[in-house]
Amino acid sequence: MDFNDIIHSRYSCRAYSPQAPTPEQIAALVEAAQLAPSACNRQPWRLAIIGPDDEAGRQAIATAYPREWVASAPCYIVVCSVPTEAWVRPHDGKNHSDIDIAIATEHICLAATAMGLATCWICHFDPARLTVDLDLPKGTVPVVILPVGYPAEGSTVPSKNRKSTDEIIIKR
Repeated sequence: MDFNDIIHSRYSCRAYSPQAPTPEQIAALVEAAQLAPSACNRQPWRLAIIGPDDEAGRQAIATAYPREWVASAPCYIVVCSVPTEAWVRPHDGKNHSDIDIAIATEHICLAATAMGLATCWICHFDPARLTVDLDLPKGTVPVVILPVGYPAEGSTVPSKNRKSTDEIIIKR
């Protein structure tokens, strides 16, 4: 796929095939995050990989985000920030950890799409519960749960309702 095909094909998948990505595919997704830019190249992220055989990890996801559809994903990548490692803008104290992990997360999503895999950003979950259940290191904050897998048979890219370019450009 060329890049425009990838960005048009990426969508928030909510139904997955039971077929899991290969270890090589997961490694390629991790590399996509590793190559993502970050402020001052601080890379303030950690990835918790939860595979199909990680029952404790799968239960942690189900507890933190109790939605039936999410259980259909064979794998998850929990993208975490480490705010103390992030660059902080000196003018106003803005910590860039969330911005940096958002870039890394979307690198994962686009790389997954290029491989025929699907993902969905999940941010509405209980981070305190997930931190405890995944036994994350101190100072590591789960920010995004990404289910990762092949879309279920019959899944199609839904039409995208987006603002027009006139609505998102600030005219000067």
